[in-house]
Amino acid sequence: MSEHVRMILVRCSGRDRPGITTGLLGVLADSKAELYDMEQVVVRERLTLDILIGVTEGDDVLKELLFHAWERDLQLDFEVVDPTPPRTGLPRFVVTVIGQTLPAAAVGGVTGAIAAGGGNIERIERLSRYPVVSYEFVVVEGSIDQMRAALLEAAAEHNVDVAIQRQGLERRAKRLVVMDVDSTLIQDEVIELLAEEAGCLPEVRAVTERAMAGELDFEASLTERVAKLAGTPVEVLDRVRERVTLTPGARTFVRTLHRLGYTVALVSGGFEAVVAPIAAQLGIPRAVANHLEVADGRLTGHVQGRVLDRPGKAQVLRDIAAQEGVPLEQTVAIGDGANDLDMLAIAGLGIAFNAKPVVRAQADTAVSVPYLDAILFLLGIRRDEIEEADAEDPSVVEGGWYPVPGIPPV
Repeated sequence: MSEHVRMILVRCSGRDRPGITTGLLGVLADSKAELYDMEQVVVRERLTLDILIGVTEGDDVLKELLFHAWERDLQLDFEVVDPTPPRTGLPRFVVTVIGQTLPAAAVGGVTGAIAAGGGNIERIERLSRYPVVSYEFVVVEGSIDQMRAALLEAAAEHNVDVAIQRQGLERRAKRLVVMDVDSTLIQDEVIELLAEEAGCLPEVRAVTERAMAGELDFEASLTERVAKLAGTPVEVLDRVRERVTLTPGARTFVRTLHRLGYTVALVSGGFEAVVAPIAAQLGIPRAVANHLEVADGRLTGHVQGRVLDRPGKAQVLRDIAAQEGVPLEQTVAIGDGANDLDMLAIAGLGIAFNAKPVVRAQADTAVSVPYLDAILFLLGIRRDEIEEADAEDPSVVEGGWYPVPGIPPV
């Protein structure tokens, strides 16, 4: 840059309408001013446009810009800036905050945590207004460990969910989502629905709670619970399938992932007889779960084959990733119980969804709002993008699910 050239930051603001950017750039083109950088944002139909230009002494471009703006009811501000090029190669992170509401105190707690970790916020974007409120902060510099620790404290204090991820190709290249079923994709614990039908719910529920809290070995606890179902007519499986309730946002979540080209799979410590129809209804091609043994029209009280336990779920994730040709760094795992921990640990992004405390403490991030599609915001997907795609898709029917011939809705 010539020593006679001054670098000027031009900030234009006003009510947004077509042609503002074109008009300003036309003035710059006519004056032959150097254009170095520009960025634009619109909030509630109010435009802010920053243009970095080089101006030589005696150049009338600033006067021409002022006259152009005055004619169009725009406001211009000028600032002489340091011509030293900005540093490149700085670490960059994305912080996502999600809450039923996000008052100023909560957002201020998040931004304060970022600053406490040495981060500087470069950009803020709102991702959704409902069913939850969410924002994405692009952060430059700072220590990810220090920011994460401070963000966890802010999240607990203000009762919001906060996630921090490195910004880069790996975040944008996630291609496989593997999720648990009971209390994740669905709101129920299928073993408890079966136990209720069999009349042994109190005994089974006590074992379930201890197992999901990590106090009992999953395989042993599942074996004990299934044994209590011995002699139950197989027809109870039909009644349980009818009672299963999807988690709010589940259909939207799966449908949106499919649109984006993700592979979606289910891995469950529950039972294939219930999981498979749910997977088929949602168009999920891969579902792995335990098999209940049946003889003479009744449950025997045994699991057929090897129990799909905590290590087994992680191995399923590895196997599906290998079959799909997806590196583990490009996978997302979602679960709520202790038997999901190994799966969450090996995934590129492990998400604890409405999870037990032991799982929340060890996962990469946690989502505690009751909407499964809120996880889309962690992937940088905006609510309006989801709704626009739904509005243009004729296969989306009332209720938001894809009808599959021969399979009842769940």
